Amino acid sequence: MTSAPTSTAAASPTTAPRRPPAKRHPLLHPAAKVVLFLVCLLPLAWYVFGAFADRLGANPAETLIRGLGDWALRLLWITLAVTPLRTWTNQPALARFRRMLGLFAFFYASLHLLAYGWLDKGLDLADILRDIGKRPFILMGFTAWMLLVPLAATSFNRAIKALGAPRWQALHKLVYAIAVVGLMHFIWMRAGKNNFAEPLVYGSILAVLLGWRAWRRLRR
Repeated sequence: MTSAPTSTAAASPTTAPRRPPAKRHPLLHPAAKVVLFLVCLLPLAWYVFGAFADRLGANPAETLIRGLGDWALRLLWITLAVTPLRTWTNQPALARFRRMLGLFAFFYASLHLLAYGWLDKGLDLADILRDIGKRPFILMGFTAWMLLVPLAATSFNRAIKALGAPRWQALHKLVYAIAVVGLMHFIWMRAGKNNFAEPLVYGSILAVLLGWRAWRRLRR
C-alpha cells in the first residue's frame, strides 16, 4: 500500500509589513539650527555689504550703530517670545533654539557697543566713560549690555552643571530686567528726535510677552 505524497516545501513564516520610518519633525532636524544660525547672520552680512558698497546712507556710522542696536533688541524680543510660542503652538521643539537666539542678541548688542565706541568715539575710553555718565540713554544701553554678559558667559551646559539648575534659572531671569532697561535705552535715544512710533511697538510687544508670563504665574 503506497502512502500519500507529502509536500517537501517548508511553510514560509508570515512576516508583518514594514512600517515606513517616522518622519522627523522639521524643528528637530540637525540642519534647523544651521539654518537659524545663517539667518541670524544675515543682518550683519547686509551691513558689511552696505559699508563696502556705500549703501548705508548719508551717515553710515549712525546707520550701522543704530541698525546693530535694533537687531540686538529684535533678537532679545524673539528670545523672550520662544516660550509663549512654544506653549501657544504646542511645539516644544522650539525651546532648542532659545539659547542660540539669546547669544545672537548678545552678539549684536556687543557689535552695537563696539560700533558706538569705535565710529562715534574713536575708541577713546575716557570719552566713552564721560558719555556714559553724561547721557542717560547711553548709561541704560551700557547697563543692559553689562547685564547680558553673565547670561552669555553661562549659556552652556557646563555652566548649568556648575551653578546648579535653580541658581542658573534665577540668574537667567535677569533677561526680563535687561529687556526693560534695553527698552528704556531705545525710548530715550529716539526721544531726542521725538520719534516714539517704534518704541511704542517694541514696548507693546514686550508688555504682551511679560504680561503673559505674569498671568501664567498668577494662574499657578
